[in-house]
Amino acid sequence: SLYVSEYFSQSAQKLSFYSWYGNAKLFHFHVPEDTVLLRWLLQASRGKGPECTSMEITVHFRHGAPPVINPLGTRFPANATVRPSYNISITLGSAVQNTTFVNVTTPAAGDWFIAAHLPEAAGRIEVKGFSTPCPYMFQADMFVLRLTDMPVLEAGVPMPHTVVSPAKPLHVKVFVPKHAAGMRFQLSSCVTSEQRACAVRVLLGSITLPQSFQRSLTCTGSINCSLALDSPPWEKWLQIMVESLGTANASVSVEMLASFTVCRPGSTSSFLNFISLNQSQAGARPGAAGSSAPAAGEAPRNVSGQRSSCLQSQPVVREDLDVVSVRYRLLNGPSVPVNSLSPTLLLLNLNTGMDSGGSLVVNLLLNKTSVSLANATVAACVSAASPVLSLNATRNCSTAFSQGYPLSVSTSSAEAMLIVLYPQTDDWFLSLQLLCPKGQGECTSAEAKVTVFAYLTPCFNDCGPYGQCSLLRRHGYLYAGCSCKAGWGGWSCTDDTKAQSVGTQNLATLLLTLSNLMFLPAIAVAVYRFYLVEASVYTYTMFFSTFYHACDQPGVAVMCIMDYDTLQYCDFLGSVVSIWVTILCMARLKKILKYVLFILGTLLIAMSLQLDRRGVWNMMGPCLFALVIMVTAWVHHGAKRRHCYPSSWKRWVFYLLPGITLAFIAISVYAFMETNENYYYTHSIWHVLVACSVAFLLPPRDKHKKPWAWSQKLTCRYQICQNDREELYAVT
Repeated sequence: SLYVSEYFSQSAQKLSFYSWYGNAKLFHFHVPEDTVLLRWLLQASRGKGPECTSMEITVHFRHGAPPVINPLGTRFPANATVRPSYNISITLGSAVQNTTFVNVTTPAAGDWFIAAHLPEAAGRIEVKGFSTPCPYMFQADMFVLRLTDMPVLEAGVPMPHTVVSPAKPLHVKVFVPKHAAGMRFQLSSCVTSEQRACAVRVLLGSITLPQSFQRSLTCTGSINCSLALDSPPWEKWLQIMVESLGTANASVSVEMLASFTVCRPGSTSSFLNFISLNQSQAGARPGAAGSSAPAAGEAPRNVSGQRSSCLQSQPVVREDLDVVSVRYRLLNGPSVPVNSLSPTLLLLNLNTGMDSGGSLVVNLLLNKTSVSLANATVAACVSAASPVLSLNATRNCSTAFSQGYPLSVSTSSAEAMLIVLYPQTDDWFLSLQLLCPKGQGECTSAEAKVTVFAYLTPCFNDCGPYGQCSLLRRHGYLYAGCSCKAGWGGWSCTDDTKAQSVGTQNLATLLLTLSNLMFLPAIAVAVYRFYLVEASVYTYTMFFSTFYHACDQPGVAVMCIMDYDTLQYCDFLGSVVSIWVTILCMARLKKILKYVLFILGTLLIAMSLQLDRRGVWNMMGPCLFALVIMVTAWVHHGAKRRHCYPSSWKRWVFYLLPGITLAFIAISVYAFMETNENYYYTHSIWHVLVACSVAFLLPPRDKHKKPWAWSQKLTCRYQICQNDREELYAVT
């Protein structure tokens, strides 16, 4: 046999601490057909700085769809079936790099996914630029070894083959036809070259992760051995590996035979399906699935043909709605007839390669009036690759190489729902059959009507009221995940273990919004001292900070007066400009120079915030530049007057020092103490401290300015003129 090796690589990704599925970095590979060996090369590295410590990286593997993971141990939504993913841990200790190999023999062909992430996030809110996080990088490469001329085992035709040595196993493949109900593999005529007892092991099927249902058969001696499989995967190549268990130099000759039991389906003719499809597309309004299709009882059916067939296939139309959003319509109406003689089968097509990033939802509703037997039950099974055709015999919902998802409805429990998270890329089948407690002879002539609703959605229930459904992308592959808020967690934000109560949410909203009212004293002081421009800036900041935090709340206490992004930008702009104008006001510059700096600084701050809204230098840069201007002006005033400026010790003790202290405490709280849990009161403290520091730091009014005389202005009915030198101009 000729082996060909191939190598696939993807660019490295920077890992993140885990708080939701979007923090996991996804790698998507495609394994070609006839692959006999798959090797993953996993490379993890970290930075060399002092902030980099030893770290454990978790890597998850899955075939057919992204892995379903739960690092936080949260609850999944009700009716969701979850099977733990296969994962390994890679530790980065003293070494800055770690290389790990993972081997998979006879892997299943198709899509394979790898997800990697760091441990749970600490929840601390870090200001961008104050600290340098350690970079942890991860890269996955794939090596495959495949056969270019794998022998084909034809159904019903014996094929002799020779296993050269135990080190060189024999690989063959057989194609499973559609409607195959069972497969029987037989091994005979086993002879060794050393005339000893024959010992071989046969492996049927491919390995899939997280669960592998590869079947094994060990044959010893010259006795024929066989293995029977129920419901093999339809229209797929099935790999068979035969390896010798004898001595190293002994070859083994065997004869293999594969035979299939094919099921004859009974369903409405294709012509009637075509007419029904045309009628439903012409007469149904948008969004009304199959509203004009004939009812199931009205559709002509060959009853004798259905009774003699092993399954009843119902026609289903796949309707693509959006990205990772599909609805399935039954042409004969939403209700399907279910009997006890043969299962009713529905095909749910999810093999486009872009359907595995959502959630498959199947909802069954039993029409109680259609069931004549009170104790009868409709058993259902949702399975991939091949349907379950023996629901009356095996209730475990298993096929030859996979485990399905069971459902059941009865008169006592008429509704059932199933949620399959990240369904693998394949043809999915829904099998339904009527079961009676006293045996199938009791309900031979009975028939039940079951309404089936099946659809694919990016996020189940749109992540609920406390979550946001986000569409994620890795190269050209799209998948969805829920980002939870207000303490809620879980895959679909249904875990309320750490959820905030409505009272806590209202308290958080009130604290973050009403704490901005502490700017009122600063506004009053600015107006009293004739700093009207500064007072306008503080009013702008108070207004937009109040309504930004009212819109930024994660729970139900939310009010947005305009677009969220606009409110956030205006809040950040007002905060930085308030600091800018306050420090320049303290510098005691000439009015014309002060207002020019006001305008130029505001324009530059607006530009920098547009470039990087959360950068620390957007706040620190204007602050430092304004402080340089203030210190230079104070030094100039002190040198001109030949004494310290400001000269009054009361100004220093009762105003400047308290204001500077409050400002430093506010910066410390903002930069080092805020977390996701305490944000609503630490950030409220930041609002109060900043507003109070502004009221303390504003300088007194000019000496030639008189206080506002409201009573004199209201009673005298004339304008008081001021003879100020600054208001005199020469007119020529």
